[in-house]
Amino acid sequence: MGATAKRAAVTTLVAGGILVFALALWKVKVVIALFFLGMIIAAAMRPGVDWLNRHARIPKPVGVLIHFLALGGIVALFLWLIVPPAIDQVQQAIGGSTLHHEATHSTGIKHDILSSLDKRLRKLPSGSKLLHPALSVTKTAFEALVGIFFMFAVAAYWIFERDNTIALVQSLSPRKHRRVVRDTWILIDHKLGAFVRGELILIIFVAVVLSFGFWVISLPYWLLIGAFAGVFEIIPVIGPLAAGAVAVGVGATQGWQTAVWAGLIVLAVRQLEDYLIVPRVMGHAVGLSPLVVLTSVTTIGILLGGFYVLLAIPIAAVLATLVDVVLRDVDPAEEDVPAVLFSGAKEEAG
Repeated sequence: MGATAKRAAVTTLVAGGILVFALALWKVKVVIALFFLGMIIAAAMRPGVDWLNRHARIPKPVGVLIHFLALGGIVALFLWLIVPPAIDQVQQAIGGSTLHHEATHSTGIKHDILSSLDKRLRKLPSGSKLLHPALSVTKTAFEALVGIFFMFAVAAYWIFERDNTIALVQSLSPRKHRRVVRDTWILIDHKLGAFVRGELILIIFVAVVLSFGFWVISLPYWLLIGAFAGVFEIIPVIGPLAAGAVAVGVGATQGWQTAVWAGLIVLAVRQLEDYLIVPRVMGHAVGLSPLVVLTSVTTIGILLGGFYVLLAIPIAAVLATLVDVVLRDVDPAEEDVPAVLFSGAKEEAG
């Protein structure tokens, strides 16, 4: 009886500890997600930082700073060039500034949507506001800024700490598995980095091509819809579908011909992207089927929420790679290393 009670107590303590640990992880899931995003950003930047170090003799810390400045410049350029014209397009659609008050009180669905969109666009920081950080910041905006700072700080540190972490994990692994541990980690890192760089290329491609196509058919707010269709590429599966639906819906307000043309343009870009751009640019970087992507996006969205959908493909890629190595005995050293913008040469084991 004493031994049974002792085993029951130990089992209860272990189960309780696991439960407490799981609850603690759930409470800090945002921090974990931001940390993972930082690692993914580091994976995307690493080849560029290494290239600058090898070919231009630029120290790695400076290379990281150059990447951050380039990213910040792209965001600022987007806000500077896209947001003001988008506001003008929406204002023209709701009848200009003299009719703005009237439009916002209209009961029409179109006016309601445009007025709501106008308010949200005006809340985005323009290029000039980025130069005046002393403007008042709400609590939510401050928390978002802290999260972004944390994510990019993790990315910067991970550029230098990844190899040390791999070495630590190797030292804790059985000697016969150490090479496989390192090669698996490096392969995952290459996949995630190639995926992010490929996504950035697709965002720019989709935004530019769709904006031009919508301009040709005189679709209202063509710049706004094209730009955000590109941004929606970040959200797997659901994003492109939503962007296409918005384009067709806006076209329908002008007539069925415009709606059909908008739908055909979106379909053509999707076909071009799926059959030409994605295979050539991304090279199927993460190696996931569309069904796996759809299932991952839906599952993550239901379990964790909309924000975490951004992590659906990276998480699925990590799990798929681990399944290949652990269960299917795939040698990660023999797997093709995806290359997007940079050479996919294998890294030597340390």
